[in-house]
Amino acid sequence: MLVVIDMQARLLPHLDGGEQLTGRVATLMRAAQLLNVPVLVTEQNPRGIGGTADALLAHCSAGRRIEKQTFDATLEPAFVDALPPAPGPLWVAGAEAHVCVLLTVLGLLRRGYCVEYVADAVASRRNADRAIALARAQQEGARLTTVETTLFGWLGTYAHPRFRETLALIK
Repeated sequence: MLVVIDMQARLLPHLDGGEQLTGRVATLMRAAQLLNVPVLVTEQNPRGIGGTADALLAHCSAGRRIEKQTFDATLEPAFVDALPPAPGPLWVAGAEAHVCVLLTVLGLLRRGYCVEYVADAVASRRNADRAIALARAQQEGARLTTVETTLFGWLGTYAHPRFRETLALIK
């Protein structure tokens, strides 16, 4: 499952590399759709800071967006209920790397999940906060990965029937 944390339109312009982040997360979400990887999206206080960015909404399945008030999504029962059983792998991306993404990653690790922290698909307002979040997640047991590694891992082989379509997303 791909978990996309708080990619909200009002937050993204304030992030270091917010536009690039949106593109990378969109690539992950498109590939997930092509390859039948479930996607779960969170929105932190959407009444206060708005919903998921329009560029990503087309890739959100109905009922797979979870509104949350907590920074760690694993403290929201609806989020936990939407997860597959542990210890299955979860790929996590979104914003902000050092707050909601990191705290959710730590919560998922405590719940026994194998967490792939997609390092080039997370951002914070300050790059230093992002760097520390990546280091902390890795210290706690998350594995760092990239968008391309994730896509090729999901494919498994160039013989996959969706290989060319998926490859086109990163070219």
